[in-house]
Amino acid sequence: MCASAFYNLNFACTNCGFSYSEISPRMFSFNNPYGACPHCDGLGAHQEFDRDLIIPKPELSLAEGAIAPWAESSSNYYPAEEQMDIILHGGPHRLNVVYSDSRGRMREFRLIFRGVIPMLNRMYRETSSSWLRENLEQFMTENLCAVCNGQRLKPESLSVKVGGLNIAQVSALSIAQALEFFSNLELSQRQQMIARQILKEIKERLGFLVNVGLDYLTLDRQAGSLSGGEAQRIRLATQIGSSLTGVLYILDEPSIGLHQRDNSRLIDTLKSLRDLGNTVIVVEHDQETMEAADHIIDMGPGAGQHGGRVVATGTLEEISQVPESVTGQYFSGKRKIEVPSTRRQPNGKYLEVIGARENNLKNIDVKVPLGVFTCVTGVSGSGKSTLVNEIIHKRLAMELNRARRKPGAHDDILGLEHLEKVINIDQAPIGRTPRSNPATYTGAFDPIRQLFAETPMAKMRGYAPGRFSFNVKGGRCEACKGDGIVKIEMHFLPDVYVPCEVCHGKRYNRETLDVRYKDKTIADVLEMTIEEALEFFQSVPRIARKLQTLVDVGLGYMRLGQSATTLSGGEAQRVKLATELSRRSNGRTFYILDEPTTGLHMADIERLLEVLQRLVDAGDTVLVIEHNLDVIKSADYIIDLGPEGGDRGGQVVATGTPEEVAANPDSYSPLNINYPA
Repeated sequence: MCASAFYNLNFACTNCGFSYSEISPRMFSFNNPYGACPHCDGLGAHQEFDRDLIIPKPELSLAEGAIAPWAESSSNYYPAEEQMDIILHGGPHRLNVVYSDSRGRMREFRLIFRGVIPMLNRMYRETSSSWLRENLEQFMTENLCAVCNGQRLKPESLSVKVGGLNIAQVSALSIAQALEFFSNLELSQRQQMIARQILKEIKERLGFLVNVGLDYLTLDRQAGSLSGGEAQRIRLATQIGSSLTGVLYILDEPSIGLHQRDNSRLIDTLKSLRDLGNTVIVVEHDQETMEAADHIIDMGPGAGQHGGRVVATGTLEEISQVPESVTGQYFSGKRKIEVPSTRRQPNGKYLEVIGARENNLKNIDVKVPLGVFTCVTGVSGSGKSTLVNEIIHKRLAMELNRARRKPGAHDDILGLEHLEKVINIDQAPIGRTPRSNPATYTGAFDPIRQLFAETPMAKMRGYAPGRFSFNVKGGRCEACKGDGIVKIEMHFLPDVYVPCEVCHGKRYNRETLDVRYKDKTIADVLEMTIEEALEFFQSVPRIARKLQTLVDVGLGYMRLGQSATTLSGGEAQRVKLATELSRRSNGRTFYILDEPTTGLHMADIERLLEVLQRLVDAGDTVLVIEHNLDVIKSADYIIDLGPEGGDRGGQVVATGTPEEVAANPDSYSPLNINYPA
């Protein structure tokens, strides 16, 4: 913009010819064409093919698969840097190709090579295949828009400033910084009169977000990057601002991902909703939340078919007096997760991250001891997920598992030679269709089908193990394609699923169900609980071993053929853990878990810890992100990040055993709040 000596009522500069339309709210929205950057359509970034993903290992020849999308290339050739640019980007270069024809005569022709990246771009733009687009996207990364530099708005919109900042710069502030910015905004008396009501609304809304423990989030944080707990607390802050009364609020574990230091602010927020004249129902395992509740309804006593009853009601003190209440037993001290009597000592081998600087990490070096149980702690937004998921996991997956996900910014990771694979055991579903279940995921279903194929009737009829699969033609019910249910499309309403009228939900045809093992059909076996199936197959070690691991992680109540789509996040995670337990360990596996206690009761946490300790006892490494005190106190080693969230975090505050971190005055670890004697 040029500095004109004249004012113009038509929003134009007579010197440089720059002009813009009348300022209105739509100018400051990247979702509106009047405000959005025209180059990136307001997205602030766009996907581009990444040289490092296309050529993950430059030391390979083309024949050895240097160019990942064209790994089958037939050239035995090591390109220099200039030649690499020609291969990737093409240019005006002509390549002489010499070949032998069918009669053995040498032929030569010239071609203009367009380059790998231009050809991939053309394929990505022109293809109508979603499969091909997804396949190509694994070689792409998201880069900031070169025009707006990620600010998503037109230059005209970014030229308008309040307090010296444009709207994109204000949006880049954390919620705590934004609240301070608007609270200290210097305005003239006339400006204050105009902006008084607007500033009041802004500061109130920011205050609500601070009260639910989200002060570390930036205003421009993308919704897709929020955890479930963060998204739920944002919705909670929205409801507080509405000041409604006579409303029934239902929250499912709002403390997910929240550090104990911030828990009291969330509880105060819930109380304020109650005090407005509302009813608040919370599904929660957190002790502090239970202590603050006016009334508790304890369900149980077990899970699955062992639960479904009201075991006790009342205050936490009253619940603790009921012997049948598992929750009460933990809070009364009759049951508890003990602090380990000894800590494992590091074996001298480490995974060392050098110069981690992604997001809010402050160029830190972090050493993760191998062969022990390590817990990464810190307040919400301190950089735990960035360090573990974005850098450590993605780098290990790229180096060890040949994944194509680019890790976050860092200089190097040392100690990779001590590991063979990395496994992220998260709470994502074990399958997205009814066909996936605990039996298929753990591999227990393969020997079960083999066992049915070995029965006399199956042999007489010539049935192979595939006959007892509901995923292939032959033995399955073709009316429902082995699903056991049929989807009825309701058009403007959600689809309805009803049991198949032919097989009545059994998934198999009549001929397959004629085959029995110990008087049970394959459909009967899938309807068994895992505990019942373990007893039923006790004499078959190859099946019993896999089922025993599911019982060990506390899933004995679950049905063997229960659809994966009906499992909770915690149940899905424990199915994955059971699968890992059933494998023979070589002591060179690196396990990563991000807040595995989400959705788990104290009894479930106790079982989870037993499983994690077994993985470490086998010589493997377990790295866990966690706020839960019982998990933290059970770890061998702690890496505490902070000291705060957002820009005030991203540093290593303390490392060592739980006892050493608890003694560190700089750490906000919950061990400092309530460490058992």
